[in-house]
Amino acid sequence: MTAIANAPAIDAAAVQTPVAQAPDRLWLYALLALVATAGFFYVNIMSAIVDGLITGLDFTNAQAGTVAAANIYGASVGSFIAVLLVRRVRWRPTLFALLSLLLLLDLGSLAIHTAGPLTAMRALHGLVGGMAVGVVYSVMARTQSPDRAFGMLLLVQFGLGGLGVMFLPTLVPEFGARILFLSLAALTACALVAIFAIPHLADSRPAAEGALAQRLSTTARTTAVLALLALLLFQAGNMALSAFIIRLGEHYELGRGFIGQALGWATWVGAAGAGLVIFMGTRFGRMRPMLVAMLLTLAGTAGFFWSGSQPVYFIANVGTAVTWSFVVPYLFGMLARLDLSGRLATLGGFMSKLGLASGPMAAGLLLHDDDFPLLIAAAIAALALSGVAMLAAARRIDLLEPRT
Repeated sequence: MTAIANAPAIDAAAVQTPVAQAPDRLWLYALLALVATAGFFYVNIMSAIVDGLITGLDFTNAQAGTVAAANIYGASVGSFIAVLLVRRVRWRPTLFALLSLLLLLDLGSLAIHTAGPLTAMRALHGLVGGMAVGVVYSVMARTQSPDRAFGMLLLVQFGLGGLGVMFLPTLVPEFGARILFLSLAALTACALVAIFAIPHLADSRPAAEGALAQRLSTTARTTAVLALLALLLFQAGNMALSAFIIRLGEHYELGRGFIGQALGWATWVGAAGAGLVIFMGTRFGRMRPMLVAMLLTLAGTAGFFWSGSQPVYFIANVGTAVTWSFVVPYLFGMLARLDLSGRLATLGGFMSKLGLASGPMAAGLLLHDDDFPLLIAAAIAALALSGVAMLAAARRIDLLEPRT
């Protein structure tokens, strides 16, 4: 915490004032959130997918973790490509093409039943989805309130994710793993319709071309690096546990029915964290709310050591879900404030997906002998390091930015 207290302030040019590109309307943020969610909804139902591959296709823990990781590593590459493209393409036709291809890849996954080909298919799916999400992020970053826009994104993700983790694990034994990919395809189809409901105003390029061309100062770049590192570690630490959370409950001899209900309700309640971001904005700054959230995150993650108790397992899931949906919008909001063009927020999407991919991959290796206590300890370490980086970045921005 000493490093946080002594962090240098950043200059006035480091935090840019948002350009009014689209009205500050929740329905607009909801439409953008739906389109973005379609690009990586598999992340929100990752535990159901991993469990479905194991129970429906007889994959091992390592194979299921690898398929999940390939999907997100592909998305990481796609997000990086989007960083290079967002200033050069019109988002609406680009998204329509990418989501159409995404729909075909989800339907194509239905016919694959072996680990190797499915890993390759999902990596390609992630590549396309990552590009789509990166394009949407660039639009969200140029709205009047990026924190609220990304808060709505997490609200939609957790709301739909709650349905997925509650019902999909119970449907896999009856319909097989194909129900997982059909669910993804259905959401993509909805997103294709939503594209045309977003007003034309959101197509606009940022008006302040000077702000787009402005290079980040050295201190602003340092702040951005801290925020990106925090995002990487935060997503990795959370997803390492989340991808195997159903297996964790079964390891501690909890019933599958209870686990599904617990995860579904925890995900829905967890959406309250994103709701708080939408309500609060930055009126209380970022550092203090994020400090409280990180303390709760570490406490909730430590609670998984006692997953043999149904109440503790449920409370730990609820607590970490709330803080997960609370912290991520603020991290993206900070990146958006540092760069109005949306490229830095898109780069944040790359780092986020890199963390989301690394978590399941590392977890699959750590669980070679079903050593869940080791996995929990590793997740806590990653989250603690993330907390140090994000609080340092938040303090730098809070010193300058007016609270809204």
